[in-house]
Amino acid sequence: MPLAMVWLAPAHLLVVIVSAASILFLGLLGAIGAKAGGANVLKATLRVTFWGAFAMALTAGIGALVGTAV
Repeated sequence: MPLAMVWLAPAHLLVVIVSAASILFLGLLGAIGAKAGGANVLKATLRVTFWGAFAMALTAGIGALVGTAV
C-alpha cells in the first residue's frame, strides 16, 4: 500500500506521505497479526509501529551519514 501512495502523492510531499502511510500500514498489519494470533492487539500494534518507525529512522540516518539521498 505505501507503493500506491507514490502514485497518489504530490512530488513535494512524497517522502512525508510515503513514510506516514508505511507507519500506518505497519500498525494495521500488527493489529491484524495480533488478532489472528490471539495476542493483545494494542500491544502488538504499538510494538510493530514503534520498531518499524525506528528502523525507518535508523535507515534514513545511516543514509544521511554516508551521503545518500533519502
